[in-house]
Amino acid sequence: MSHCIRVCIVDDHPVVRQGLRQALEAESRLRVVGEAADGVTALEQIRSLRPDVAVLDIELPGMDGLNLTRKLQALRQPVPVLILSIHKDEPIVNAALDAGVKGYLLKENAIAEAIRAVKAVAAGETYLCPAISGYLLRRRQRSEALLTQKPGLGRLTPMECRILRLIADNQTSRQIAAQLFISIRTVETHRAHLCAKLGLQGSHPLLQFALEHRSELGGAA
Repeated sequence: MSHCIRVCIVDDHPVVRQGLRQALEAESRLRVVGEAADGVTALEQIRSLRPDVAVLDIELPGMDGLNLTRKLQALRQPVPVLILSIHKDEPIVNAALDAGVKGYLLKENAIAEAIRAVKAVAAGETYLCPAISGYLLRRRQRSEALLTQKPGLGRLTPMECRILRLIADNQTSRQIAAQLFISIRTVETHRAHLCAKLGLQGSHPLLQFALEHRSELGGAA
């Protein structure tokens, strides 16, 4: 028997949650194990339930969907996030991808595409609904251009990539160490390796590079 995909739905509109639950549970492999109407409650519920996919609105009371996504990605075992939103502007979609979401679905297409989107995200794929899929292509093109400009990016270890993205989130070495459960000295060592591989001199140019290329770094993830 194939694995059941466990889903948590987070939206402050009960009608949206009910409609999405019905759409998802029409597929025998999908099971909604939790619902929440605000970001704070959702964080505690998702920590407890450990669903395979969390479906989040961006606009939530208490804690918005992007901040919630960042906290879910900081868990020892990150929970894949599928955003469900009315917003289709490219900067908003890029901000969501920068935060670590694995999928982005417009509410206008939710019922028709929800099952496909959840299955893709649960399988480790990135899913953007067709109406905005071009954003992902442009994002990847920018990432490839940056890799040509900075070949050292291709030599970064997975840990160095993760630390570089956290630097792009403007996190300090102390914050990065706490999130990754490593020492501050280890973070500083990784920072030094990043500077060497990227041809940067000092911590400020590294921060400037990470902030300037935040979306490209996310696109290369």
